[in-house]
This record gives sequence, C-alpha cells and structure tokens, in this order.
Amino acid sequence: MAKGKKGAVELLALQCTECKRKNYTTQKNRRNVQGKLELKKYCKWCKGHVLHKETKIK
Repeated sequence: MAKGKKGAVELLALQCTECKRKNYTTQKNRRNVQGKLELKKYCKWCKGHVLHKETKIK
C-alpha cells in the first residue's frame, strides 16, 4: 500500500477506559462506520471485560 494514500479502511487502536492502555489494534471502514468504535474486550491488566474505545495509532 502506498504511503499518503487515503482509502476507505483506517487502522486504529483500542484503548481500555479503566487503565488507559492500548491493548488491541483493528481496522474499520470509514464509509460504513461514521462514529467512534466502542467494544467490550478483555483487558489482561484489569482482569476482566472492559469497554475499549477507538484511538489513533502513533
């Protein structure tokens, strides 16, 4: 994939809302999903299923 080319698919990280660690990376289609992604995922530091919100990858 060429650098600088913006497509429909965007890479992003999922950050735990409790411990603020970025545990997961995923991608979403910007054309189909307008809002920010929020998923309940397992956090090994919090030791449970916690809400994870979308953030940018540095």
